[in-house]
Amino acid sequence: MHVLILGGTTEARRLAADLTADPALEVTSSLAGRVAEPRLPEGAVRIGGFGGPAGLAEWLREHRVDAVIDATHPFAERISRNAALAAADTHVPLLVLRRPGWGRVDGDDWHPVACLAEAADALPGLGRRVFLTTGRQGLSAFAHLRTTYFLARSVDAPEPPRPPRTEVLLDRGPFTLDGELAIMRDHLIEVLVTKDSGGTATAPKLAAARELGLPVVVVRRPATPVGVPVAEDVPGALAWLSARR
Repeated sequence: MHVLILGGTTEARRLAADLTADPALEVTSSLAGRVAEPRLPEGAVRIGGFGGPAGLAEWLREHRVDAVIDATHPFAERISRNAALAAADTHVPLLVLRRPGWGRVDGDDWHPVACLAEAADALPGLGRRVFLTTGRQGLSAFAHLRTTYFLARSVDAPEPPRPPRTEVLLDRGPFTLDGELAIMRDHLIEVLVTKDSGGTATAPKLAAARELGLPVVVVRRPATPVGVPVAEDVPGALAWLSARR
C-alpha cells in the first residue's frame, strides 16, 4: 500500500515515523520546498510542487498511490485544495490531518480577522510596535504601514516588499513562555499578530501576550475542503488508514 503524506508539519513527521515502521507500507512524504533547511521526515521524501491538481493527479496515478494524507500547515490552502481535486479525479482516498485551532481563555484580548489584509487594517487602533509571527510570505500585506515598527519572526528571511520599519528575527519553534516574554519586553511590543496555527510549539506567545495584557490579532484559519474527512491527531489518521487496508 503506497501512502502519500503531504507534509511539513510536526504531525506529518510523526505520522511518517509511525508508517515507515510498517514494512507492508510504502510511504512518501512531499514537502513544498519553501523552507531552506526543512526538518526531514523518516522514509522517502520528495521536495517541490506537483504542478497544480492535474500534476498531482498524474503523480498519484504514475506512482500507484493508494491513500493521501494532507498533513500540511493549516494555512496551506492551495495544496489542500489541489489535493482534494486530485483525489476526486483519481478516486484515491484522502484524509486531512489538522491539529485543532487555539481557543481563547480568560484574560485574552483577541481580535479575530479573516486575512492578513484585515490584520493590517486592525493595527493602527491597537499599537505601533508589532510582533509579527505570520511567516515570511505575508509581509507585503503590512508594507503600507510606514510608521509602525514590526518585529517579524520567521524560519527564513522574508522577501520584499515589507514594511520600512521591520526588524527580522530568524528562529524556529518550539518556543518557551520565558523566551516569548523576554522578546516582547525587550522590543517594547504593543500588539501580537499571529495565524491560528494551533499546536503547542508556538502557543507560548499567546500566554506571554495574555500575561503582559497585550492585544492579539488572530487570523482565522481557512476551512478544509468540503466533503473531505478530517483527523485531529496522528492516532486518528492511523485509524482512518487502518480501515482502508
